[in-house]
Amino acid sequence: MRGVSMPTHQYSQLSETYLQARVVNPGDARPKLPDILSLAMTTRAYTRVVLRMRAQAESEARAVARSHTSPTSSRPSSRPGTRDGRSRTPSPTSLYSQSHGKSSGSGSAFRSPLVRLHRAPLLRVFVPSPDGEWLSDSSVVECEAELKRAGVLKMLRVGDVVWDVAVGDEGNLGRMVWDGSYLVDLDYKYSRMGELSPYFHSLAFSPSYFHRVVRTGVNAAMNPNGNPVVYLDVSPWGQELAANLQLLQDRGTTTTPHGTLHSVVHWLHRSSFTIRPPVSPHHPHAYSHSQNLRLPIPNVAGFFIDPGWYGTVVVEAEGTNEGLADFQARCGPGAFPPRADNITSKMRNEKEKDSRRVYRVLREKSRPGEIWIRAVREKERVM
Repeated sequence: MRGVSMPTHQYSQLSETYLQARVVNPGDARPKLPDILSLAMTTRAYTRVVLRMRAQAESEARAVARSHTSPTSSRPSSRPGTRDGRSRTPSPTSLYSQSHGKSSGSGSAFRSPLVRLHRAPLLRVFVPSPDGEWLSDSSVVECEAELKRAGVLKMLRVGDVVWDVAVGDEGNLGRMVWDGSYLVDLDYKYSRMGELSPYFHSLAFSPSYFHRVVRTGVNAAMNPNGNPVVYLDVSPWGQELAANLQLLQDRGTTTTPHGTLHSVVHWLHRSSFTIRPPVSPHHPHAYSHSQNLRLPIPNVAGFFIDPGWYGTVVVEAEGTNEGLADFQARCGPGAFPPRADNITSKMRNEKEKDSRRVYRVLREKSRPGEIWIRAVREKERVM
């Protein structure tokens, strides 16, 4: 299949050759143009294959889940003292190490380098951009038209990533996210490489849904581990966050301007809240009966929390007075006693109002059933 065997950098080279050949001086011989239609048809076929493979993988996963929940497979083990081989040693930073000792495995035999369950697919279109690396509005509309020509509009889902391979393969160039009707560009406020737009609700996707599909940049000062940005409204759990709030010392590493690593101790505020999976009222003690139930995102109509967020969510914020004030504002009104604000604090609160949904997932601490996030403040903006 040409869409798999052809290196992705060749698409941008052929696109550049095509765009340059369109500008011909009078009297010059017209150079040979690349077969643009063939390249576009190649990406259409690739996109159709990826989406059909996703449907196959999900179908096999559902069949495996049904077999696991059948009466014959739900009998108790004859060796009650044995331990599941897939169990995982609790994280050393875990707040509740014994309550979530086992990670869930899909059990499906489906394997493919193009599709992974619970991860965003990277679909392709080929639209040469006369405006260079940044796609114009007309180029984005043409990318949407390419998806229609591929016949995959009914198979697309909110959160699918579409890549215009004609632009190039540097960073996240040419990558957009499908919102159910249109393609939405990435957001560049907190990363020069681009992050998921605040238009999307991050709770609707698993914490690792866009991992390695939307690439994350590394900032030596603000984001040395390349943790991705997510947009969450934690105010529905504000009372629980207020009750669990602690001021702690934490040890970490920082990078000097010369590139060396130093171990530092700093203060931070840490709290947590729990997202509990829905349970069927007819079978309140059997989680297997609630697999098809979904938990709606509070204050967001039509969207549901992805099961990857079920469990404890640990929230970290700066250990300063400003960090505490920002954390309290994120918890919403009523979670903490009202603060006495002066004119300066009111102006700062109004300026930082839009950034109170911004967090970074701490990959080095997170594990299934326990997701760690850090509050991102306005001063970390890069654009």
